[in-house]
Amino acid sequence: MATTPPILSLLLVLISFILFLLRLSSGQSLKSCGFDRIYQLGDSLSDTGNLIREVPIGIATPYASLPYGETFFKRATGRCSNGLLMIDYFAISAGLPFLNPYENIGADFGHGVNFAVAGATALPVEFLASKLIFSLLTESSLSVQLDWMSGHFSSICSTDRDCGEKLKKSLFIVGEIGGNDFNYALLEGKNIGEVKSLVPDTVKAITDAVRVAVILIPLHGLQRVISYGADRVIVPGNWPFGCFPIYLTVFQTGDPTAYDENQCLKQLNHLSMYFNDQLRNAIHELKKEFPDASIAYGDYYNAFLRLLNNASALGFDVTSTRKSCCGIGGPYDFTLTYSCGFPGVPVCS
Repeated sequence: MATTPPILSLLLVLISFILFLLRLSSGQSLKSCGFDRIYQLGDSLSDTGNLIREVPIGIATPYASLPYGETFFKRATGRCSNGLLMIDYFAISAGLPFLNPYENIGADFGHGVNFAVAGATALPVEFLASKLIFSLLTESSLSVQLDWMSGHFSSICSTDRDCGEKLKKSLFIVGEIGGNDFNYALLEGKNIGEVKSLVPDTVKAITDAVRVAVILIPLHGLQRVISYGADRVIVPGNWPFGCFPIYLTVFQTGDPTAYDENQCLKQLNHLSMYFNDQLRNAIHELKKEFPDASIAYGDYYNAFLRLLNNASALGFDVTSTRKSCCGIGGPYDFTLTYSCGFPGVPVCS
């Protein structure tokens, strides 16, 4: 879930939680599922190098240089972390190579494609702009990623049946996405009520993407894609925004009632819960619409809180769990205008 460079810096602290999440679930290998391809749509939580290839801004973003990538690859790959992302661990568990980014021209896409772009929104940038909400990092929203996916499948499939055969052992992951729609709105001064009003359209954009993967549909008045026949789809929800260093910094208050038992901002977590509830309800309806498809909700919200609540047992310094791992300034080691990747900004050990 990424937006502008300051927001993306918090992902270096999130990656520690993500690693533990995946270790907790590592007992059940994805190899038993028989996946031979993975197709990923999303934002910075999944981008393995699309944003840094976008002209003109990509190469100038902090994610094109260290400390991003320093732990595993020893170089920046465009991943918004110091090491691997969840999609990388999914690929490892499935016995597949890391997914190449779609914008890496000439790359091997034999085992799937990563269409995710850091900073991407679920809603088209034109729709957001009509509400005076602006995406400054990328215009590659979910609808653009769906266009890419359509073009890719058109290039590898000779007929609908051929495509169905090629994709019958594929896993589609739609998200996490939607967080940036809310991030941009909040940081550009919209109030909670205005941001909540985006939720129905955001959820619809995500569920429409699932329909694109599963069956031929008319979307925005056009027959967008062939019938892919995807029958295994994961749709992750969103994180507890109120626990993130950026929001704890920007919306810091002296009112103790604004914080919950984890010292996270209640109002922002309620926003995330509201979105997740709406998304779960929509997925429930999708399951009824497509009974032969396996469509699963990914509960990132409660997985994150589980790790936060067990931080000490997992080896974390409890006093630092809401601080940025790469940042400086204030009680949360975060400064909006001086974030991870800027000269002199320290990285935790």
